[in-house]
Amino acid sequence: MNRIILVVFFCISTLSLMSQNISDALNYTNNNIDGSARFSAMGGAFGALGGEISSISLNPAGSAIFNNSYFSLSFASDKKTNDVNLLNAYNTQDKSNLTMNQIGGVFVFNNIGAAKKWKKIVVGLSYDQTNNNFNEFFVKDFTNSNSIDSFFLANAQGLRLDQISAFENESITDAYVDIGNTFGYPHQQAFFGYESFIIEPDSFEDDNTSYTSNVAPGTFNQTYYSISRGYNGKFTANIGAQFSEKLYLGVNLNGHFVDYDNYNILEESNTNGQSGSLRITDINFENRLSGFGGGFSFQLGAIAKLNDWLRLGVTYDSPVWYSIKEETRQFLATRFVDQLDEETTIVLDPNAINVFEEYTIQTPSKITGSLAVIINKLGLISFDYSRKDYSKMEFKTSEGFEVSWTDDLNWEIYNNLTVANSYKIGAEIRANSLSYRAGYRIDESPYRNTDYYSDRKGFSLGIGYKFKSNSIDLSFEKYNKQYKHQLYDAGLTNQASIDNNNTIIKLSISSIM
Repeated sequence: MNRIILVVFFCISTLSLMSQNISDALNYTNNNIDGSARFSAMGGAFGALGGEISSISLNPAGSAIFNNSYFSLSFASDKKTNDVNLLNAYNTQDKSNLTMNQIGGVFVFNNIGAAKKWKKIVVGLSYDQTNNNFNEFFVKDFTNSNSIDSFFLANAQGLRLDQISAFENESITDAYVDIGNTFGYPHQQAFFGYESFIIEPDSFEDDNTSYTSNVAPGTFNQTYYSISRGYNGKFTANIGAQFSEKLYLGVNLNGHFVDYDNYNILEESNTNGQSGSLRITDINFENRLSGFGGGFSFQLGAIAKLNDWLRLGVTYDSPVWYSIKEETRQFLATRFVDQLDEETTIVLDPNAINVFEEYTIQTPSKITGSLAVIINKLGLISFDYSRKDYSKMEFKTSEGFEVSWTDDLNWEIYNNLTVANSYKIGAEIRANSLSYRAGYRIDESPYRNTDYYSDRKGFSLGIGYKFKSNSIDLSFEKYNKQYKHQLYDAGLTNQASIDNNNTIIKLSISSIM
């Protein structure tokens, strides 16, 4: 028999959000160009260089550097290694996946005639992956003095009993759906806690608003899993032009997409409590968040060729205007021992999807300055600097309004996020048909508190081989960052410390058309 999954539509007026927080907002709006193998091998420092398909996504004037129509396709192997520490329990977890992370081409239309100032017009189309959301980590069998019961208690306190409990003969699914539609997310969590016997009302009157836990105090054995999937990407339509021999201009119109899915599980067991008393011994709590949507942005760029060996570039990235939809699913199972020391298992699986009303995120704009030194035909050195003020990121409803939850979140963003600078440097040495490349980059943390989320630093190496009108490029990248992951938004708020190492190998095939 097919399982029927009910869909719960939440109105903004009743919505207290589990999923909308700074961390997820940054995941949704991550816009780092993954790029081709040549682009990546040089640390992405292409703002003043151009002449590379991925460079167009960085500076739209880069397309005007091409002298011939050009096509590029790239594949990547992306490996994330997470060293996790939670309450002195340690674990290392690897996750790898393969992607087609870049594809694109440009078409060059030369304006023939020596006296003409506009030398050529270039039209480009490209796709670049901007974030690989595949990631996993877990910590097994760590000891905690805090139970997941604190999460359900934190959501339940102050709520009326008749707002968090099922009516007589009402199914778990119907009650979960009705409570979600009428009251919102905290009431659903309190409902889970009450129906699973985790929490107990002080009285069974409808107007009761005070609760205690059936989980006996002591120590708890816990295991926590977090599994993420999905991609962010950018489609770009580009127009570039060369004016005289010194100036290159370009504009991009970009379509962005977000596909993010996170699944987390907490397993808890204990041997606390006394024989002859009601006590919870095991809890399994599962949550799934899916976020998806799209956005629009534009870019303006210029490259000035000051002489045969020096180029300067500048790029303005507009804000990205995203529309995001989110869905959640939940599951809870408990095992309790009653006063007769008999065990009972309760499973709460509503088979319902909570669909939250669409909302918008406006990311901050970005400005990039670039410099490149061309050393005849021997090679080049390039440097990019970018500045982005994350405290200006803004949430609104889909109608463009600011309401209580957006005001609260925007205030949290303003207080916790700050200006982040990015520094990239790259070099290339050419030897006949071979090219050798290296790069280094630092992406500063968007958080004021860098202990919560550190700078991202990394180096890259690469090699390229040209034959006739084609080229094959290979790159190796290694990046590191440290960050904290808070288990839940209330009650059980322990933070896991994660040391994340990201290793990426890319292969690109390019051809002059």
